[in-house]
Amino acid sequence: MKSITIKGSQRESVGKSSTKALRNAGKVPCVLYGGETPLHFSADEIAFKDLVYTPNAHTVVIEVENGEKYDAVLQDIQFHPVTDNILHIDFYQLFDDKPVTMKIPVRLEGNSPGVRNGGRLLFRKRKLEIRALPKDLPDFFNVDISKLKIGDNISVESLLNDDFTILHPDSTVVVQVKTQRAAIVVEEDEEEEGVEGEAVEGGEGAEAGGEAPAAEAPAEEKAE
Repeated sequence: MKSITIKGSQRESVGKSSTKALRNAGKVPCVLYGGETPLHFSADEIAFKDLVYTPNAHTVVIEVENGEKYDAVLQDIQFHPVTDNILHIDFYQLFDDKPVTMKIPVRLEGNSPGVRNGGRLLFRKRKLEIRALPKDLPDFFNVDISKLKIGDNISVESLLNDDFTILHPDSTVVVQVKTQRAAIVVEEDEEEEGVEGEAVEGGEGAEAGGEAPAAEAPAEEKAE
């Protein structure tokens, strides 16, 4: 998995006043968990652009001013409810022998014949949560939809791998193709119009048959 380097400064104080001062200076207070003791540090908000504002998944190398580096993954992030500025980020330290939980994006490949035939593609799971050793974390899941017809779906079961554990039930649908509702309504309307047309034709035939005896009346009078 690709990695992004975040250069930060270790925080000496973690009180509210110092945290507010950091944010006013355009920095984000952060905490790295998972080691012997939590590491409190801060970094410029712009340094997290490629980590936060992307659909891709990345690991992180946290580099503090004393030269120490820590491999980590983003665990939690808080945004300001009005400005959407980053308020705080939690990271979790990675170790080669310890599994980690992470959300991995799903990428669709190919063109679905079901969609070409008027179906509607429903992308149910854009990310899947997995648990794996750091070396086994995939960049993304490739899901081939080139054989997906109307009524078909692809579930988690088809994405299982010995290198990691997917933390969703095997039956969880990732992507599916369903019939368009509009198409169903049109078909029903067409059928109803056909039935009405047949009823009208039948009615005209019945009336013509009813008039036939009246046309034969003169012949009966002549015979008398």
